[in-house]
Amino acid sequence: MMVLLLSIAVLIAAAGLGAVIWAARGGPRWVRGVAKATTAAAEIAASAAKPSGRRGSGSNAADAGDANA
Repeated sequence: MMVLLLSIAVLIAAAGLGAVIWAARGGPRWVRGVAKATTAAAEIAASAAKPSGRRGSGSNAADAGDANA
């Protein structure tokens, strides 16, 4: 059952990738809509994968010193 669900997820992802490529080459309007939805889903998935905690100002103070001393 799990293999079937994963196979369906892979097929949907492959169809989304195909839509993005086809839309980049000037496909029909519905393909551009599917490509937009695929891109939005990828952005949501990428933002969900990032750590949500705030870890300072973005620079590492330990690396600012003389690392080769």
